[in-house]
Amino acid sequence: MAASELYTKFARVWIPDPEEVWKSAELLKDYKPGDKVLLLHLEEGKDLEYHLDPKTKELPHLRNPDILVGENDLTALSYLHEPAVLHNLRVRFIDSKLIYTYCGIVLVAINPYEQLPIYGEDIINAYSGQNMGDMDPHIFAVAEEAYKQMARDERNQSIIVSGESGAGKTVSAKYAMRYFATVSGSASEANVEEKVLASNPIMESIGNAKTTRNDNSSRFGKYIEIGFDKRYRIIGANMRTYLLEKSRVVFQPKHEPLCIFCDLMGVDYEEMCHWLCHRKLATATETYIKPISKLQATNARDALAKHIYAKLFNWIVDNVNQALHSAVKQHSFIGVLDIYGFETFEINSFEQFCINYANEKLQQQFNMKPKHVFKLEQEEYMKEQIPWTLIDFYDNQPCINLIESKLGILDLLDEECKMPKGTDDTWAQKLYNTHLNKCALFEKPRLSNKAFIIQHFADKVEYQCEGFLEKNKDTVFEEQIKVLKSSKFKMLPELFQDDEKAISPTSATSSGRTPLTRTPAKPTKGRPGQMAKEHKKTVGHQFRNSLHLLMETLNATTPHYVRCIKPNDFKFPFTFDEKRAVQQLRACGVLETIRISAAGFPSRWTYQEFFSRYRVLMKQKDVLSDRKQTCKNVLEKLILDKDKYQFGKTKIFFRAGQVAYLEKLRADKLRAACIRIQKTIRGWLLRKKYLRMRKAAITVQRYVRGYQARCYAKFLRRTKAATIVQKYWRMYVVRRRYKIRRAATIVLQSYLRGFLARNRYRKILREHKAVIIQKRVRGWLARTHYKRSMHAIIYLQCCFRRMMAKRELKKLKIEARSVERYKKLHIGMENKIMQLQRKVDEQNKDYKCLVEKLTNLEGIYNSETEKLRSDLERLQLSEEEAKVATGRVLSLQEEIAKLRKDLEQTRSEKKCIEEHADRYKQETEQLVSNLKEENTLLKQEKEALNHRIVQQAKEMTETMEKKLVEETKQLELDLNDERLRYQNLLNEFSRLEERYDDLKEEMTLMVHVPKPGHKRTDSTHSSNESEYIFSSEIAEMEDIPSRTEEPSEKKVPLDMSLFLKLQKRVTELEQEKQVMQDELDRKEEQVLRSKAKEEERPQIRGAELEYESLKRQELESENKKLKNELNELRKALSEKSAPEVTAPGAPAYRVLMEQLTSVSEELDVRKEEVLILRSQLVSQKEAIQPKDDKNTMTDSTILLEDVQKMKDKGEIAQAYIGLKETNRSSALDYHELNEDGELWLVYEGLKQANRLLESQLQSQKRSHENEAEALRGEIQSLKEENNRQQQLLAQNLQLPPEARIEASLQHEITRLTNENLDLMEQLEKQDKTVRKLKKQLKVFAKKIGELEVGQMENISPGQIIDEPIRPVNIPRKEKDFQGMLEYKKEDEQKLVKNLILELKPRGVAVNLIPGLPAYILFMCVRHADYLNDDQKVRSLLTSTINSIKKVLKKRGDDFETVSFWLSNTCRFLHCLKQYSGEEGFMKHNTSRQNEHCLTNFDLAEYRQVLSDLAIQIYQQLVRVLENILQPMIVSGMLEHETIQGVSGVKPTGLRKRTSSIADEGTYTLDSILRQLNSFHSVMCQHGMDPELIKQVVKQMFYIIGAITLNNLLLRKDMCSWSKGMQIRYNVSQLEEWLRDKNLMNSGAKETLEPLIQAAQLLQVKKKTDDDAEAICSMCNALTTAQIVKVLNLYTPVNEFEERVSVSFIRTIQMRLRDRKDSPQLLMDAKHIFPVTFPFNPSSLALETIQIPASLGLGFISRV
Repeated sequence: MAASELYTKFARVWIPDPEEVWKSAELLKDYKPGDKVLLLHLEEGKDLEYHLDPKTKELPHLRNPDILVGENDLTALSYLHEPAVLHNLRVRFIDSKLIYTYCGIVLVAINPYEQLPIYGEDIINAYSGQNMGDMDPHIFAVAEEAYKQMARDERNQSIIVSGESGAGKTVSAKYAMRYFATVSGSASEANVEEKVLASNPIMESIGNAKTTRNDNSSRFGKYIEIGFDKRYRIIGANMRTYLLEKSRVVFQPKHEPLCIFCDLMGVDYEEMCHWLCHRKLATATETYIKPISKLQATNARDALAKHIYAKLFNWIVDNVNQALHSAVKQHSFIGVLDIYGFETFEINSFEQFCINYANEKLQQQFNMKPKHVFKLEQEEYMKEQIPWTLIDFYDNQPCINLIESKLGILDLLDEECKMPKGTDDTWAQKLYNTHLNKCALFEKPRLSNKAFIIQHFADKVEYQCEGFLEKNKDTVFEEQIKVLKSSKFKMLPELFQDDEKAISPTSATSSGRTPLTRTPAKPTKGRPGQMAKEHKKTVGHQFRNSLHLLMETLNATTPHYVRCIKPNDFKFPFTFDEKRAVQQLRACGVLETIRISAAGFPSRWTYQEFFSRYRVLMKQKDVLSDRKQTCKNVLEKLILDKDKYQFGKTKIFFRAGQVAYLEKLRADKLRAACIRIQKTIRGWLLRKKYLRMRKAAITVQRYVRGYQARCYAKFLRRTKAATIVQKYWRMYVVRRRYKIRRAATIVLQSYLRGFLARNRYRKILREHKAVIIQKRVRGWLARTHYKRSMHAIIYLQCCFRRMMAKRELKKLKIEARSVERYKKLHIGMENKIMQLQRKVDEQNKDYKCLVEKLTNLEGIYNSETEKLRSDLERLQLSEEEAKVATGRVLSLQEEIAKLRKDLEQTRSEKKCIEEHADRYKQETEQLVSNLKEENTLLKQEKEALNHRIVQQAKEMTETMEKKLVEETKQLELDLNDERLRYQNLLNEFSRLEERYDDLKEEMTLMVHVPKPGHKRTDSTHSSNESEYIFSSEIAEMEDIPSRTEEPSEKKVPLDMSLFLKLQKRVTELEQEKQVMQDELDRKEEQVLRSKAKEEERPQIRGAELEYESLKRQELESENKKLKNELNELRKALSEKSAPEVTAPGAPAYRVLMEQLTSVSEELDVRKEEVLILRSQLVSQKEAIQPKDDKNTMTDSTILLEDVQKMKDKGEIAQAYIGLKETNRSSALDYHELNEDGELWLVYEGLKQANRLLESQLQSQKRSHENEAEALRGEIQSLKEENNRQQQLLAQNLQLPPEARIEASLQHEITRLTNENLDLMEQLEKQDKTVRKLKKQLKVFAKKIGELEVGQMENISPGQIIDEPIRPVNIPRKEKDFQGMLEYKKEDEQKLVKNLILELKPRGVAVNLIPGLPAYILFMCVRHADYLNDDQKVRSLLTSTINSIKKVLKKRGDDFETVSFWLSNTCRFLHCLKQYSGEEGFMKHNTSRQNEHCLTNFDLAEYRQVLSDLAIQIYQQLVRVLENILQPMIVSGMLEHETIQGVSGVKPTGLRKRTSSIADEGTYTLDSILRQLNSFHSVMCQHGMDPELIKQVVKQMFYIIGAITLNNLLLRKDMCSWSKGMQIRYNVSQLEEWLRDKNLMNSGAKETLEPLIQAAQLLQVKKKTDDDAEAICSMCNALTTAQIVKVLNLYTPVNEFEERVSVSFIRTIQMRLRDRKDSPQLLMDAKHIFPVTFPFNPSSLALETIQIPASLGLGFISRV
């Protein structure tokens, strides 16, 4: 399609404007080739005639569609020209508040003059690891690209930041360095990155100054090299400065500063004065001292001051570089160049010349970058098999040659400076003679001979020659330097040490900037007199050399460009001055980049993207299975000029403007479709509304007409009745009057009619004669008048018609020539026909209506006629009846007269009575009304008081509830914060621990100190967290074998700060070890003292026997007490008058008493057996010789004293049980009482019998106490019932007899009902008690039988014969497993290795019972506890914890491994709690599980250690799943088009993002769901606690929501209506996944609330104040910054969508100004919710666990 064809009506163009640079306008008519004027309509409402240039005939630039405005990359614009670039930058800066924009390879940064929240650490983390095109433009994206290319290509990088003063160059460079410092970190503890950032304020304080354009302007250029090691961590930095401006140091207030200067500098005042006014001249033979002029002295003084300032600045740079220097070898570096931009003022001098020369060099280096871009472009073109044509680009080498080549401007300037009488004028004449009319870039001003013009790449600049020579010389005398070197201050001579450190020493300009080259680490030695030669170098020569060095450095790196733009000169925030902006765009090369991009095929689409975007332009028949061929066919129809596009293998390439044309076609097609849809929907809605209104109107009419008909019928009936009455009465009166008058009238008529008849006859005769005469006369007159009038009328008609005919003829002749007449004629005819047709239709309708009305009237008439006939017949009958009743009426009238008299009398009497009654009624009503008013007032007051009370109570309740809820929430928040703080500390501790391990490894490599020998750690350390961790670390450090190494010359230098820290830590650990050793010695001394006391008092060995006897006595007394209580209860039950069910002799009572009696007898029998066994045991023990019991851990003396102190029998019982449990090892001695161990078996049986009897007695006691309590309650209830009966009786006596009988009956019914309910409850309780006692008796009987059988089997025959006593039941030893695992001490490492270190979750562990390793470890701990071996317990737990840490450190990135050990660690922790013996953890245990509780050790401290370990594993699990999910989230949640066809793909620029069309390698939402399913199935398979799974899922969903929202806030192309729909659909799929997994109550859905609200914000209406109010109430989970950011980034994807106005965003900000939320823009994606491990007991019995052979644990055995 030709370009001129796009200039159609309503097309928008850009026209030049002196104020706004470019102004937008709209065409009012189509442009045709040859037109010289365009009719335009400006945006402000004016019309304009735009005249085309007659020579070039260039049309104005076309404007891009609104959908393409505001793009991240300027090369994505379809029309690439200056106004499009300027408008795009303005829209992004003003409307969207975006300061960064890509322009191909350049980042354009506009200074906002306002602090923006886009540089925080959260933003840095968001950009870290992202491709440059995946996020919105940012300085961090450029820094990330440089960092990534450095690591990927192993090539040094440079970031070149340029721009005018005040454009924000220094700030941009500072943020780039901050990014490197944050993402890379430091390779040592010296925090080099902090030093790099800290050097900026130092350099700014000495090198910045306030200027007319900037309050803190950098008056020097600097290049900072940030060094990195092989792991790409910052190790150091180096700074180079360029062109320091020193002129400001000589413009000081007028005073005498020389004395002050000399005092400060410590130099001789007279000597300094002498050499400021004199000069030494040296010849071949003599040396002269010559005075100089005042001007020369002033210049020398200024030069010296500037030289001192330059030396001081150089000294600061050297010291900063020394501080940033690193001894580690630098692997690569990233340089950040912060340098001045192109400058042009009204008066330009030597400073501007040097600055613009430097920018020419930088522009040349920038021009080298497109060559690389073209190479990449050429590779892509060849890959796509598209012909490549070279594109010309601007080369500024001629301008550089003009400045620096031989006989160039600088060369001629240096030559003139060497001339003794050289001046600025002579130098100007040399320039004119050398370059004028020979170089096209050099010009001479018309009205000046002391200036010249250079055509730079940016603009023409006129330089004034005045001062060039003096500024270029900048001479400093050697004698003055020597005076300064003689200063008494050490620093001053150091500044002037022969300038031999610098390769190109610093010289000064009189009012310019001076270059400082890079300072090497070591100074070079030069010849004497070298300084004098160096000082003779001109500033231009030095500046040229420094620029060459800079270019060499930049050319050796990969450059990245940042162009800073100053939007206005007044530093107003977010104010855009088009004139200033376009000047800088032209100067910085952005427009040249645009021109180069526009010359090729800037817009590129894949075939799938093109098909998805422009599917609406295709017909169904055009769509083929081959997408490529489909796109080709459609594109050939849409764009006829084939040069405007090219088809590649995978992409379509478009020239500039073609995408805008396609967007116009697409928008027109969509607009037409929208209009059709709107038309259909609006018609349907209006028709629906009309039918609804019509139906409602018909209904209303029906009811109204019915009501009117009923009223009319009633009126007709009344009218008819009244008419009938009137008819008969009037008939009677008229008939009577008629008869009287008729007789008189007949007489008068007879006389009068005769007289009148005679008169009338005579009159008729006269009139007849007169009529004949008149007829004849009038006929003659009429004929005469008619003839005369007819003749005159005909004559007038002829004249008038002749005149009208002439007019009509003339009109017809005119109209015959006009075609419009026929049109109007036809239009008139058509209108008339239509009007006539309409009238005919209306008449037809009226005719039909009239016919219908006539038909209705006929029907009504017929019906009325029938009714009238029937009424007539009925009236005739009534008339006959009335005649008969007339006689009766006369007799009745007489009676009525009499009755009337009586009625009058009665009425008079009634009237008197009524008057009296009315007076009484009025008085009564007045009284009642007064009472009512008073009652109403009282009620109102009562209601007001009640309302106030209720309101106050409600308010108090609400206040208390709110306070309670707020306090609860605050406590929960505080708890979560504290838990989060603690878990963060654990995370930091684990990180430091890993860091410590790494440092130990490095220490082993760096420090090789032979150690005296191997040291072992003490096994008696305590079991808290820090001790076991640090002891293990110390053990590992001490176990490192000593190594020796041959000395080498090049040793790695030791980091002293790290060494001191480690040394300090070792000292602390030694102190802790010493404290633990002292404690151990103290414990050993206590044990020795207790043994000594035991040897002194051997008689106390029988303390346990005495304790057993004491216990027996206590049991006997307890039994007696229970018997007494039982008797008392029996007595109370027999004496009390209870209901029938509980009375003595009742069946339930008899059963209970029989059971109690049998239990008592059984207790007596067991008591006797206990006494017999006790006597046997005592006799046997007394016969045994005392033995030395050295292995016991209990002090008998202490035991006896404690027993004597115990007064309460409960304390004694508990102590006895604890003593038996803790001294279980002493039972080993009882095996040696006799040969076969019978006494030991007897003793064990005795203890079991005691336990059984004790438990029985305790249960019986509790049951009796409960029964007694119930009886007491029943007595109390009976007392209350008695009191209530008395009260009722007293009340009944006061009632009348009838009411008394009724009340007594009611009361009796209520009493009987309550008693019935109580009896039923008691019966239920008794039944439960009976069933419970029966079960207990059965259990007791079974146990007693087993004990008796076991005892009979274990008693030897000899014993039965020797001692004729009652047989004793001794229990048999159980052969069932006790849920313990036994292993040897030397097999501990093997156990840990097979069960933890080498166990693979994907292999063997997949078929195991969930949590089997945890159960095995706990069963091993149980056995060690059973053996009372504290060292074994401590060693096993420590090895387990350390081994789990090793496994996680080795395979910590494997989700299955981390999940497996998190599950087992939690299960191990739950087992330690479940079997700890604490009541809170034993509620859900079975009796068998309670028997497996730990007995000797309290492992509460180890539980805390395991809890901390579980927290660390959980945090590692979160990091693992975050690393797995993070690459999927953005692609699956944002980029992938889940609902196909909803969102169209917009055209992109050079930095093309990933397509939303799913390819083979891209992630989709299904990928995320599959990964979530994988995570969930793995956790369930490993037996993870359900509550812990919920917390993991909540954390996963938080990560998904946070990363998605953060990317949404940083990607303008994702903020659209269609993308909001995609996000809401994706969130609904995640919610569906939660429902499928029954995880909706996990809190995961709430973590997605910010993302849901952001998606809703993209879809809601954003125009009115009501919309703003709705948004503020809806988005309560988003911060104000996030809401405003989304609104600013909202981008229409289609033409009919609208952008959010700035006023609406301000309205939102005003409404949200009182909201207190975080100013942070992004969510913390690294945030981890505090985790809790709710206690989850296991129902699995330990004794049933089998150990699979696949674990390789054959060396352990079940116990």
